[in-house]
Amino acid sequence: MMLKPQVHSSPVKADDRKAARPGFAPGNIRAIVTAAENATTTSTVKAVVTVTPPTGGALYELGINRGLDVITDLMGKTLLLELVSSELDPTTGLEKPTIKGYAHKTEQKENEVKYECEFKVRDDFGEVGAVLVENEHHKEMFLRDIVVNGLPDGPVTISCSSWVCSKFDDPKKRVFFMNKLYLPSDTPDGLKRLREEELKVLRGNGQGERKTYERIYDYDVYNDVGDPDSSSDKKRPVLGDPESESKSLNIYVPRDEAFSEVKNLTFSAKTVYSVLHALVPSLESAIIDTDIPFPYFTAIDELFNEGVTLPHLPTKGFSDLLPRLVKAIEDATKNVLRFETPETMLRDSFFWFRDEEFSRQTLAGINPYTIQLVTEWPMKSKLDPSVYGPAESAITSEIIELEIKGFLTVDEAIKQKKLFVLDYHDLLLPYVSKARQLKGTTLYGSRTLFFLTPDCTLRPVAIELTRLQMDGKPQWREVFTPASHATGCWLWRLAKALVLAHDSGVHQLVSHWLRTHCCTEPYIIAANRQLSVMHPIYKLLHPHFRYTMEINALARGHLINADGIIESCFSPGKYSIELSSVAYDQLWQFDLQALPNDLINRGLAVEDPSAPHGLKLAIEDYPFANDGLLIWDSLKEWVTDHVNHYYQDSSLVQSDQELQAWWEEVRNVGHGDKRDAAGWPELKTTNNLIQIVTTIAWVTSGHHASVNFGQYHYGGYFPNRPTIARTKIPLEDPTEPELKEFMDKPEASLLKCFPSQMQATKVGTKADEMGYFRAVRFNTPCIVMY
Repeated sequence: MMLKPQVHSSPVKADDRKAARPGFAPGNIRAIVTAAENATTTSTVKAVVTVTPPTGGALYELGINRGLDVITDLMGKTLLLELVSSELDPTTGLEKPTIKGYAHKTEQKENEVKYECEFKVRDDFGEVGAVLVENEHHKEMFLRDIVVNGLPDGPVTISCSSWVCSKFDDPKKRVFFMNKLYLPSDTPDGLKRLREEELKVLRGNGQGERKTYERIYDYDVYNDVGDPDSSSDKKRPVLGDPESESKSLNIYVPRDEAFSEVKNLTFSAKTVYSVLHALVPSLESAIIDTDIPFPYFTAIDELFNEGVTLPHLPTKGFSDLLPRLVKAIEDATKNVLRFETPETMLRDSFFWFRDEEFSRQTLAGINPYTIQLVTEWPMKSKLDPSVYGPAESAITSEIIELEIKGFLTVDEAIKQKKLFVLDYHDLLLPYVSKARQLKGTTLYGSRTLFFLTPDCTLRPVAIELTRLQMDGKPQWREVFTPASHATGCWLWRLAKALVLAHDSGVHQLVSHWLRTHCCTEPYIIAANRQLSVMHPIYKLLHPHFRYTMEINALARGHLINADGIIESCFSPGKYSIELSSVAYDQLWQFDLQALPNDLINRGLAVEDPSAPHGLKLAIEDYPFANDGLLIWDSLKEWVTDHVNHYYQDSSLVQSDQELQAWWEEVRNVGHGDKRDAAGWPELKTTNNLIQIVTTIAWVTSGHHASVNFGQYHYGGYFPNRPTIARTKIPLEDPTEPELKEFMDKPEASLLKCFPSQMQATKVGTKADEMGYFRAVRFNTPCIVMY
């Protein structure tokens, strides 16, 4: 083994420098130093660094930089490491000199490379608190961990899980702290400066253009969703900023927030997005008329049984990238896009027809967040009646009592908490006339009323659809109820399809995108700017933030962008993100993101100390709430133990400068538009901290899982959850041909209302892609290890 040079460097203040006197021989001083050295022993310490090789790309593999890096490895100078003491020098009060050494390659496997470095460490060096790292290669490398052997207390592992850029890109050394957590006031003196400086690096100075290798976290608004440079049709209002920004193909995220593009992954998320982006033109050329509906229901089944033959696909195999999406390649000369049959459809191909399933999915489907208890009668709108029509709902007591067969009066049903509603009237009605100006879409304000039967299951009893006064026509609204005769039955099915399209839009734009993606990003940015990686709360939250910023950035480029999948396949169309922003203004409140508070606010639960989880549910068979509260309680117990371990009393919470700066920045900068809104808890006690952290952990785990991972199972067969309604219901200002067609062939009217063949296929690919993200997020090596 080649001996590596050991270099000791001391920080020196300018005022401490002494002028040398020529000819002076400090003999006595040399003797003292020699005596001290003789009294101090040294030990050998070995650091083993594990690196995951990056995908270098063809240009790098063939280029001169690759050759230079090979030479660097052969010389044994791949990584420069410096051991940092946790202690200050007791004599000078300054940081102790670091101990430097070059690490050389000792082992290489397919998915990892190991480098080793030996140090001679004096026994008065103190506890090693951090390791500084400089990458001597011309390309970044992913440091998985550093194991330090030979220390008095045994081996120590530093979990890095971070990209270290080349010193030729950024000469600043990276600091990796030992796996010990400290409140700011407890930070060892030898590490205080490094702790503060690392946070300054992550905050940046707000200047310049971000580079891909940087780790700077800062705020900006979504001003690049539109693309007016390419087409005036893609101009969108800028939400939160007076000016738009030209669209970029690559949206910056801090380096460690990006998906790992390492060799042990078959592909990256960006590859999937690129393939999907290339897939859409192939679909459009395969489906000649992009607006054509499915001619009959069995034609929908062909997406799963026979697939769509595509004239051209990217060279990367789709079956590798999207396992649910492509089930078979029928012919060597053809690329066949075939969807996996969702489990729900396998069990019963007409499951979606039944009212029982419609109700069940309201409580146990992918959007269980919007149903609420009816507490006033008649139901009333909060919109301006001079613009949006009568405030009182058209659903009357007579209609409801007829549907529940006189079992209860409406007043009794409300008193006994038997009536529930999906109320999208006020949220959607302002967008009805705007959406109807778009090609191939329609929209209503809607209310859907459910009755809780004696067997504790929901039954839909009425749907109210409202269209604004527009195009010289007065306001139109109608109430639909279940019926046994053919015409009424098909009208009811059409009304349900319209409501499901509304629910799909609210699910995607509010329950999913807004609440678990958009509103989470400020927590992530503020945490990295204000909380050190050594902070106990940072360590607790960090795994819940994994890859969210990268997913959000990719969504801006391919999902929520102008004319993207969301706009082209969901009823609000080009107004989708504007609607999401309105929902943030009107509906979002931090304390209501906590599951118990959310259930209480919607009337689905009341506090009851004697009940499980301290809540009594209004609907006992509410799978989402029953399962979610188990997860909530487990999270809260975990967070409570962690917080109480580091904060023995509330005074430590109040005096923690990093923690207070984090929460202040979340509220006043990250969520600045809502800084004065209700629902922001003060951060003064350990209980405050426990509730805040548990809420954030819940939103990014249980909440997100409930609205994301079932998308293909429930939405893959789109008649169950149509994302868009393309035609109005036949009773609204009907023409004679429309009525005749509906009466002669009502199933054709329903098929025309459903997404077109093109829209259904696009949404299917998107739902499969979400399944892919599940694999990426949970099957790759974890960013933070405990």
